[in-house]
Amino acid sequence: MAVAVADARPVATLVEAVPAADPAPLGLAGFALTTFLLSGHNATFIPDLIWIGPALFYGGTVQILAGMWEFRNRNVFGATAFSTYGAFWLALGIFVSLIVLSKNWSGAVTANPHDVPNALAWFLAAFAIFNLYMLLGSTRVSGAVFMVFLTLQITLVLLAIGFFLEAHGHPNNGWTHAGGWVGILTAACAWYASAAGVVNGMSAPKVVLPVGAALWGPRKAKA
Repeated sequence: MAVAVADARPVATLVEAVPAADPAPLGLAGFALTTFLLSGHNATFIPDLIWIGPALFYGGTVQILAGMWEFRNRNVFGATAFSTYGAFWLALGIFVSLIVLSKNWSGAVTANPHDVPNALAWFLAAFAIFNLYMLLGSTRVSGAVFMVFLTLQITLVLLAIGFFLEAHGHPNNGWTHAGGWVGILTAACAWYASAAGVVNGMSAPKVVLPVGAALWGPRKAKA
């Protein structure tokens, strides 16, 4: 009796030939707008809480999507940066939203009046650690991206110091206010990098808005 035996053949891997559009301008724009709104509040000229909606959707959800698309483009730096800062905005927006909307949550985190500024200080300090090695990595991307991470590093450090001082009985110490103004500069740098990505992408191969060369060594080419 004949026995039919199926051929053992490897499953073919399909590779999409058409590259995805560059998600970096979108991620930078979401980061810039949300940073501007919160920094404007810290600098005392924008009312509080207006930044929460953008933090949850534009700076948060949209930036995470940009990070996922950067994975598709095999850009480890962009994927890590956008995904992390999208999560940053979602986490911060939800934390403040729960304080405003939930009596149980608010009561738990504000039982000690120093807990909220202390928690925010540690939150910002943790992201300053992450941002430090991303700042080093940005030196291999472009001058514009390096400026985004440099100003962001200064912003995070200033705000962390300000909230630590507030938690230890020194409100309105000026550090948070200074962090707000440097945050506005961070937003301006991110908006410029985003605009450069849009305009230069539409004008390729002509460069309309220069972003500056990497500070050292080209970034490893995508596989």
